[in-house]
Amino acid sequence: MSKINQYPTDEEAKKIIIEIGRRMYMKNFVAANDGNISCKVDDEMIWTTPTGVSKGFMSEKDMVKMRLDGTIIKQGARKPSSEVKMHLRIYNERTDVGAVCHAHPPISTSFAIAGIGLNQAIYPEAIVNLGIVPCVHYEVPGSQQLPDSIAPYVRGYNALLLANHGAVTWGNFLMEAWYRLESLEHYAMIIMYTCHIIGKANVLSCKQVNELIKIREKMGITSGGVPSGAVNPSNLTDSV
Repeated sequence: MSKINQYPTDEEAKKIIIEIGRRMYMKNFVAANDGNISCKVDDEMIWTTPTGVSKGFMSEKDMVKMRLDGTIIKQGARKPSSEVKMHLRIYNERTDVGAVCHAHPPISTSFAIAGIGLNQAIYPEAIVNLGIVPCVHYEVPGSQQLPDSIAPYVRGYNALLLANHGAVTWGNFLMEAWYRLESLEHYAMIIMYTCHIIGKANVLSCKQVNELIKIREKMGITSGGVPSGAVNPSNLTDSV
């Protein structure tokens, strides 16, 4: 994995973290003081959100600056979230990752509580921009076991469900990590409606899936896994 070509400045990173926190809160991806966000500003340094603060009502003075080894460089009145260990593990596993978002979007979290990963080859945008989203076994939030549990998946995927907990996404920059979190919840909603409410989904064929993977590769996205397609297409006739 290559390193990032350009990082945001300290001020840019803090402003975008606050904006993403506001979006998380407004979209009901977090409640109360849930969730955490981080963003790299150089190869060894991040800004991250503090513990005990609503993501919808943060200010720049709340942010915490840390090294990837966990050393706190600068903080306001509060320490970083205990779950920053999960962020640090992702950065240490992949030098191309520049930002991480963790939240509890209701539908995605419901799949996480059920222990169901999102791996249906039914929605092109999800295959291209997100890929497969495994559900990782439960570990106590904030524990060292949690980052250990996700480590085997970080290099091959762009997002994970955390059993009985929530979701985590990452990207080259913070807006990409955020868009993947939005895409994850949208994908979960589509799977919920088609597979669990309507009860029928036309699965894309292997050929159709492979065409989408080629598009993904042209976009420079090298991770995400490949969902299993159907042998034959079932979506080539009109329905009137």
